[in-house]
Amino acid sequence: MQYQYHLIYLLWLVPPLALLVVGGIRKSWIHRGEAHHHHGFGHKHGEGTLSIDMYAYHSKIGGWNAKLKIGYGMLLLLICLISNDPYVSFGVILYTFFVTVCLGELDMDHYIGLLGIPLAFMIAGSIFILFNFSKTPFATALVNIPTHWGYVIITPKTAKATVNLWCKAFGAISAMYMMSLSTMSNEIFSVLRDAHFPKLIIELMNLMYRFIFILMDTQRRMKNSAESRLGYTTLKRSINSFGSTASNLFLVSMKRGNQFYDAMEARCYNGDLRFYEEKKPVTKKQLFWVLVPTAYFVLVWIMTFQGVNINV
Repeated sequence: MQYQYHLIYLLWLVPPLALLVVGGIRKSWIHRGEAHHHHGFGHKHGEGTLSIDMYAYHSKIGGWNAKLKIGYGMLLLLICLISNDPYVSFGVILYTFFVTVCLGELDMDHYIGLLGIPLAFMIAGSIFILFNFSKTPFATALVNIPTHWGYVIITPKTAKATVNLWCKAFGAISAMYMMSLSTMSNEIFSVLRDAHFPKLIIELMNLMYRFIFILMDTQRRMKNSAESRLGYTTLKRSINSFGSTASNLFLVSMKRGNQFYDAMEARCYNGDLRFYEEKKPVTKKQLFWVLVPTAYFVLVWIMTFQGVNINV
């Protein structure tokens, strides 16, 4: 009976959100050629290093109120963590995909590529939860893999815990991606300033964020320079080029960082970072895309929670 309830909840959750995802995929394919032709940003072939800010700059929902986007992203993250419900987390994953790819018109290949980075860490980190070791095979285990020291087993309990962990973590990551891929970094720092975060912490976050991309850009330039001199044609040359790049990367980056700081001082920097803040009022359309899905996730959470209690 318990599995029948889970099947009912899953079938009730998937169709409306699946329609949104199909719409997002369709729009992504329609705008694929236009995005590659006009935008020209990403992670490939040494293109712009400030890729996250570029995604946010070109996002169609970049004009939404920054406080609303950040607050909603944090709300979805908390819903995934507090509910501890794979149905809710799965719904958040699908909805954030729709908002980022369909409403924001981000290229689907770029979005999937970005999600692949945390996905690799999630899979590696959940191996020890999924697999158990036993000297004898389990009759109730889903998988019994014989080894020289015993059996590697996967039980329904470990499989359920792994799926729940994946959904929760992936839902939280998707919520943060929805926020970061549609909100410029200066808007995020501005919201933190309005929330009365310590000024020193905000400025350190900003400088560290910028310095990360200085390192990335410096490494890209040095790698392109080595490739133009055939520095990666053989294994020995590749090792030498990698060692030279690694040894000089920090020094060159520090030099470029000092140049950026001199440029800031030339623009009357006095220890207080200020950015142009565009007024972006909250509209009824924005509230619709925030309130309706939130009510939907809460309703799914309540129904699945009651179903679990009924079957206990």
